[in-house]
Amino acid sequence: MSSRIKIKSTPNLPIKWFLSLPLLTTWEDGRVKKVFRSLLQPITTSLIILLLVSNLSAQTNTTTSSEGPTVVAVGEAEVELARMLFAPVVEQGKLSKAQQKLGANLNALFANDFSFYRHKFSVRKPQGSLNQIYPSTPPYEELDKKGITHWSRLIISPAAKDAVRYRLELFLVEKRTLVYNEAGLIASKGYRQEGHQLSDSLYQVITGKNSIFNSSILFVSDYGSTVKNPYKELYRVDFDGKNVRRLTNHRGTVISPAVSADGSKVLYSLIRGHKKIQRGKRFRRNVDLYILNLETGIRKLISSRPGLNSGAVFSPDGESIYLTMSFVGNAEIYRLSLRGRKLSRVTRNYAHDVDPSLSRVGEERMAFLSNRPGRAMIYTMDPRGTERSVKRISYVGQFNATPRISPDGREIAFSSWVDGRFDIYRINIDGTALSRLTKDFGSNEDPSYSPDGEFLTFSSQRVLSVRKAVQNLYIMDRNGEILGSVTKNIGNCITPRWSN
Repeated sequence: MSSRIKIKSTPNLPIKWFLSLPLLTTWEDGRVKKVFRSLLQPITTSLIILLLVSNLSAQTNTTTSSEGPTVVAVGEAEVELARMLFAPVVEQGKLSKAQQKLGANLNALFANDFSFYRHKFSVRKPQGSLNQIYPSTPPYEELDKKGITHWSRLIISPAAKDAVRYRLELFLVEKRTLVYNEAGLIASKGYRQEGHQLSDSLYQVITGKNSIFNSSILFVSDYGSTVKNPYKELYRVDFDGKNVRRLTNHRGTVISPAVSADGSKVLYSLIRGHKKIQRGKRFRRNVDLYILNLETGIRKLISSRPGLNSGAVFSPDGESIYLTMSFVGNAEIYRLSLRGRKLSRVTRNYAHDVDPSLSRVGEERMAFLSNRPGRAMIYTMDPRGTERSVKRISYVGQFNATPRISPDGREIAFSSWVDGRFDIYRINIDGTALSRLTKDFGSNEDPSYSPDGEFLTFSSQRVLSVRKAVQNLYIMDRNGEILGSVTKNIGNCITPRWSN
């Protein structure tokens, strides 16, 4: 079961801590390990696998096509923003300070939620005459003068000790019409969840679409770990950075989480410090795959074949998974049914193929990472067979990592090693319209789309000194505008996965 944690400041761990982690591979080659340890950052799991099993000498060349990649300008046609104002809370009856605070917190939550969609909404602060309390008719003339298009009002009255009765209204100013009217009871405990649901209802009334307000982000963190006792566990946080809770307590190294379409289950791989597989005269750590039910907390082992069992993702119907396995010696992608445990091979190549990502709508396509050209690049294929319609789509950077297909199946976000660091790019699934989303913002990797496809969360590293670095999660819109951080002071946070 999950456990909530109290956030407190922790010292940043030295970079050598990352390099002391168990190697994410079953191969032990001194030359390759030396190259890996020269990388002064915790690079993505999928890329580590390829770096450790590939001929790295080929990666020193410039990795563009003969014509060079074409990077297009990021941005979309400007649209008129909806100018939204959340009026001061209307208090009816005698309210305690706790009840007044609850009303203020709810109103602030509504405004903060809508501020994420800054490409659609301009959230205005009530000022001047609009900062007054309006218990009855909205001040339409004043709203017209200020250019407000949508006016929301929260009315509260006392209920239980730390609860209030509420009425939330939304008016369309131009038409002088009440378009949303919801009443209920809400308590201080758990008000954030109910508040996000109310925000989502307002958003649906205005746009006709679902928002990110009920979503959360899963990620891996080394919070509480030490140099002598390193470990990484799975965590969950609301999209706005609140309500952090830990989901696992293995005291091992959790890698590569992936969430089911309905948000009820998560796949992840685990490297336990004590579990090793004997091969010949050497002992090597194994990478096992687990599935965790987020509603019940029940965990099951899915695959523990020798070598890699990682980078797993759910199929769109949730009946099977696609994952990277290396029990035959070469890292390849397989399909595994969750009921009958039937295993089918998807890729078959002399190179190493890892980190699948599947489209959930439209034409069935799978993006994956492969070193077929001698360096890690992104390919797509039809996942319904073996080596069907394989196509290379990325030619940017020295090498690439973590391809993630958008919810609508039209584009892929990925990270690319350019100018000595990772940055995040976006490309159409057919390989056209390459866009760079991050630049001069640290080293950025592991992008993950929001459920509505409007945003991406990613991991960004800041090098503080020769021996210290910190890695946190951030959110940007799909055009690359950074909206802010999601995590802070909970260790080094990596591999975010956005969930419903």
